[in-house]
Amino acid sequence: MFEEHYTELATAVDEIAERIRTLDVAAPGTYKEFAKLSTIKEVEGVPSSDDMVDLLTQGHEQVVKTSRAVLKLAQEADDESTAALVSDRMRLHEKTSWMLRATRK
Repeated sequence: MFEEHYTELATAVDEIAERIRTLDVAAPGTYKEFAKLSTIKEVEGVPSSDDMVDLLTQGHEQVVKTSRAVLKLAQEADDESTAALVSDRMRLHEKTSWMLRATRK
């Protein structure tokens, strides 16, 4: 499951960077630059598997919150392409959050 998340998120980073470049804005070029912009902070050490699931759930939930704010801005700017990208991302993160929460019950 963790490998699936890693692969999906790595692909998402590329898609988001491509959208940023399409808008003629310089996209962050490294994961370090992306991390500076992120509201999700890295964890020190190696958490237990239960903690990993909890952290992953919280991360997905944070992405949903951020997506809602970005979606509103994209809609206000009549930027349908960004709105579509963000909407798709939000839907994926909502579903993943739900599935992760279900594993912990």
